[in-house]
Amino acid sequence: MVMANPTLLLQSIFILFIIFLLPCLSWSCPEYQKQALLHFKSSILAINSSFHNLDSWNSSSSNCCLWDKVTCGSPSNSNSTSTSSVVIELHLFNLSAQLMPSNLLAPLFFIRSLRMLDISQNSIKGQIPALGFSNLSNLVHLDLSLNEFNGSIPPQLFQLRHLQYLDLGSNKIQGGLSPRVGSLQGLRMLNLSSNLLSGELPEELGNLTKLQQLSLGSNNFSNAIPSSILYLGELEEIDLSHNTLSMEIPTHIGNLSTLSSLSLGNNKLTGGIPTSMQKLNKLNSLDLEGNMLTGEIPFWLFDFKELKELYLGGNSLTWNNKMKVVPKCSLSVLSLRSCGLQGEIPEWISNQTKLFVLDLSKNQLHGPFPQWLTEINWIFFLLLSHNKLSGSLPTALFQSSPLSILALSHNNFSGELPKNIGDAKSLFILMLDRNNFSGPIPQSISQISSLELLDLSHNRLSGNIFPVFDPQVNLLYADFSSNQFSGEVPTTFPPSIEILALESNKFSGALPSNLTKLRNLQRLELQDNNISGELPNSLLQISYLQVLNLRNNSLQGSIPKTLSNLQNLRILDLSINNLTGEIPIEFVNNLTGMIEAPPNQTSLTSRFVVAISFSSKFFITEFEVNELIVNWKKSKQGLSSHNIDMYFLLDLSNNQLSSEIPASLGALKALKMLNLSYNKLSGKIPTRLSDLQNVESLDLSHNKLSGPIPTAFTKLQQLTTLDVSNNKLTGRIPVGGQMNTMAYSNFYANNSGLCGFQICVPCPGDRPPAPKLQEHDNKEEPWILLEAVGIGYPFGFLLTIGIIFLAGYFNPSPPSNS
Repeated sequence: MVMANPTLLLQSIFILFIIFLLPCLSWSCPEYQKQALLHFKSSILAINSSFHNLDSWNSSSSNCCLWDKVTCGSPSNSNSTSTSSVVIELHLFNLSAQLMPSNLLAPLFFIRSLRMLDISQNSIKGQIPALGFSNLSNLVHLDLSLNEFNGSIPPQLFQLRHLQYLDLGSNKIQGGLSPRVGSLQGLRMLNLSSNLLSGELPEELGNLTKLQQLSLGSNNFSNAIPSSILYLGELEEIDLSHNTLSMEIPTHIGNLSTLSSLSLGNNKLTGGIPTSMQKLNKLNSLDLEGNMLTGEIPFWLFDFKELKELYLGGNSLTWNNKMKVVPKCSLSVLSLRSCGLQGEIPEWISNQTKLFVLDLSKNQLHGPFPQWLTEINWIFFLLLSHNKLSGSLPTALFQSSPLSILALSHNNFSGELPKNIGDAKSLFILMLDRNNFSGPIPQSISQISSLELLDLSHNRLSGNIFPVFDPQVNLLYADFSSNQFSGEVPTTFPPSIEILALESNKFSGALPSNLTKLRNLQRLELQDNNISGELPNSLLQISYLQVLNLRNNSLQGSIPKTLSNLQNLRILDLSINNLTGEIPIEFVNNLTGMIEAPPNQTSLTSRFVVAISFSSKFFITEFEVNELIVNWKKSKQGLSSHNIDMYFLLDLSNNQLSSEIPASLGALKALKMLNLSYNKLSGKIPTRLSDLQNVESLDLSHNKLSGPIPTAFTKLQQLTTLDVSNNKLTGRIPVGGQMNTMAYSNFYANNSGLCGFQICVPCPGDRPPAPKLQEHDNKEEPWILLEAVGIGYPFGFLLTIGIIFLAGYFNPSPPSNS
C-alpha cells in the first residue's frame, strides 16, 4: 500500500481553495449592484407575479456574479493586480412576453460598470430612458431590439464613445436619424431597421469608418443615399431596403470592395445599375428589387463567383434575350420578375442546381413547362405566374419534397391536374388560377397537410365530388370560383378555413346544414349558382362570418329572423333570388357589424405574406386574396382585398319582398350601400333612413313606395347616389346638402307626383320670379326716343346697302376679253 505524501496533499488542498473558495470571497459583486438587480427583478414581479426566469436572483445568495444571465469581471479602470469584481454583462433577452414599461429599467442604470447589456425581445414599451443610459458610459454592446420602444432616439446614446454594437431594430422609434450618430466612431454594427424613422440619412454616417454592418431597412427614410457612405471602407453588409429612398445608386458604390451583402430593394431608386459594381467581387447577396431602375440588366452580374442571391424583379429593367449567359455563380435565389424575358424559360437556369427560389413571374415567357425544372431538387418557391406558358403540368413537378410555393396563375396551361399533386407534402401555397385546366380535382390534394392557400379559380374544372380534407389540415383560403363544378355545395373542407369562394359554378340544391362545421368562416361566396330552397337557420352558428354573398341563385322563402345573430356580418348580398315576405325587424336589431365598425373586429384575411430565411436575408413575397365582386352604385365592381374592411353593404334587391321598409334599418349606421330595389315594398320611406350617416348609395327604386322623400335626407352628407324611380312618391324633392347634387332625373322617373328643381318640375305654389319693371324719367324720355331715331335711320340705310352689295346687285361687269 502506497502512503500519500502529506506535503503534496496539503498543496492540492491549497490549490483547490484558490480555485473554488477564493473567488467566492474576493470576486463577489458589490452590494449596491446586487440590490439594483434585485430591485429590477421585483419590478418585473410586480407586473407579472408568475415570472420565474430569474429565480437564481435572491437575497440569500451573497454573490450576484454566480446568478444566471450575469457576467462579472474586473473594473475597466482598475489595475491588473486588483481582485475586485463588478457586473460587466447582463444577458436579459426574452425574459417576458408581457408588456413592461421602460421605467422598469431604472435600477440597471446604477450598474455603471456594464459593458454589455442585452434586453432584446421583452415587449418593453415607452421611450428609451435618456438619462439612464447616459450613466452607462462603459457600454460596448447595447441591444434593445424586438421591443416596443417609441419616441425618438435619445442623443445621450450618441455620447457612449466606447459603443461598438448598437441594435435598436424592430421597435416603434420615430423621428429622424440625428447627425450626432457620426460621433460613434468606434461603432462596428448599427441596426435601426423595422422602425418608424423618417427624413434624410445624415452625411455624418460617413464618419463611422469602422462600421461593418449597417441596417436601416424597413423605415421611411427618403431622398438620396448619402455619398459619404462610400467612406465606410470596412462595410460588409448594407441594408437600406423598404424605405422611400430616391435618385440614383451612388456611382462609385463599387469602391466598397469588402461588401458581401447589398440590399437596396423596395425604394424609389432610379437610373441604371452602376458599372462600378463589377468591382464587388465578394458580393454574396444583391437586392435591387422593387425600385424604378431602368436600362439593360448587365450580364457581368453573373460573373460574381460568390453570388448566392440576386433580386432584380419589379423594376423597369430589360433583359437582352439575344445574349447568352454562362453564370460563374451558384445561385440559391433568382428573382427576375417583370424583367422582359421572352421565349422559353432560359435553359441556363438548369445549371443552377441549388436554387431555393425562382421568380420569373410577369414576363413574356411561353412554351411548355421544362422537364429540367422538375429536376432541381431544392426549389422551395417557384413563381411563374403572369406569363404565356402552355401545355400540361409534368407529374415530376410534384415529386419535389421541399416545394412550398407553386404559383402558375395567369398562364395558358391546360389538361387535367396531375393525380399525384398530393405528393408535394410541403406545399402551403398552390396557385393555379386563370389557366385552362379541366377535369376533376385530384383527390390526393387533400393529403397536403401544410396547405394554407389554394386557388383553382377561373379554369374549366368540373365534377361533383370534392376532395375530403383531413380536419387537421390548416387550409385558410380556398377559391374554386368560375369553373364548371356541379352537384350540392361541398362542405368537405377543414374547420380552419376562413375564406371559401365557390361562386360562378353550377352548384344546385339547398344549402347544406353541415356548413356550420366550418365554424371559422369569415367570407362565404356562393353567388351565381343555382342554389334553391330556404335560407337555413343553422347559418347563425357560423359566428365569425363577415361576408355572405348568395346573389343570383334561386333561394325561396322568407329571410330568417335568426340571421341577425351573425353579429360580425358586414357585407350581406341576397339579391336576385325569390325571397318573399317582410324584411324582419329582428333581422336588423343585432347586426352590430353594420351598426358600427367594431374597433376590435378581426380583419378579413386579405393577403398572405411569406418569408423564408436564407444566409443573409429574408425572401419576402405576397399573395393577395381575389377581389369580392359586388353591385356598387349601379354596376358590378370588385372590392380589393386591401380595403374590403372599409365596406359595409346590404343588398336585398331583385326579390319579392313586400310590406313596409322597417324603420330600424336606420340603425345600421356603418352601411355604405343599401339596395332594396326591384321588390314589392310599400308604404312611406322611413325618416330614420336619414340616420345612415355613412351611406353613399341608397337604391329604393322599382317598388310601390308612396308619400314624400323625407326632408331629413339632407343630413346624408356622404350620399352620392339616390335612386327612388318607379314608385308612387309625391311632393317636393328635398333641398339642401347632398340632395342638391342628386339631380339625375332618371333616378326620380315614373313618380308622377314628385316635383323640384332637380327634375325641372315646379311644385304647386311655386311662383315664377316677377319681371322687374323698367322705370323711366318722364323728362328724359323724348330725348331718348329722338336719339334712337337719329341713330337708327343712318344705321339701317348703311346695313341695307351692305346686304345688297354682298348679294351681288352692285357687282361691276367683268372686263371684256376682246
